[in-house]
Amino acid sequence: MSEHVGPTGQDRLWRWLVPVTALGAGLLFAASASTAQGTDLRAGRFSQLTDLINSASGSVATQERDAAALRRAVAQDGQIAASASSTVAKEKARGDVLAGAAGMAAVTGPGLTVSLNDARRPKDGRPQASSNPDDLVVHQQDVQSVLNALWVGGAEAVTLMGERVVSTSAVRCVGNTLLIQGRLVGPPFVLRAIGDATAMRAALHAEPGVSLFQQYVRSYGLGYSVTSVTTLHLPAYDGPLDLAHVTRTAP
Repeated sequence: MSEHVGPTGQDRLWRWLVPVTALGAGLLFAASASTAQGTDLRAGRFSQLTDLINSASGSVATQERDAAALRRAVAQDGQIAASASSTVAKEKARGDVLAGAAGMAAVTGPGLTVSLNDARRPKDGRPQASSNPDDLVVHQQDVQSVLNALWVGGAEAVTLMGERVVSTSAVRCVGNTLLIQGRLVGPPFVLRAIGDATAMRAALHAEPGVSLFQQYVRSYGLGYSVTSVTTLHLPAYDGPLDLAHVTRTAP
């Protein structure tokens, strides 16, 4: 005669957990589907981020205009003080020299213009050269590679989309646009650099990131051009100089 063994406490626990877990998962999927309504939830968050940046850009532009007016007033007061004191005049002269190296003074001279652009959609209705959208757009690292190469090539001053690039400048990717000093900018991304055009072209040719981008230009039709310019006028940097984050590394 065999002995019937009843369910243990653990068995009874699992009998309850399985249907409860399944019910919870079903409710989660239903809520996600209702919220998404057939769209990608991540795309919604991206749209909200872009809208937030666009909204903040207007405030940034207003504050930049106010800051520029204050800087002009400070410069005028400095001129007046320097004309009345030889000590102030001497210190102002020292500051003017450093301002050029820091990007705080406008610069004029020969150099290069570099343009990077997304791939154009074929006009005859043919499909794009790649089904992967990432292959068809300019990325942050592409612009950064060009920027790095220009500095290596001895650029004295550089602008990206008209914004003067200094030591505290940062280029960030937001979708297929870039955020540079509070401004959202879209392709084509144009960099202008004052310096020895031959040396900067050689640095661009030697930069691995630029070489990789040129492979995508040939394969997928992205835009890339380098043009020598006799005279470029690059504005002074007029943004904030405060450091938001500083990290000290061991020597």
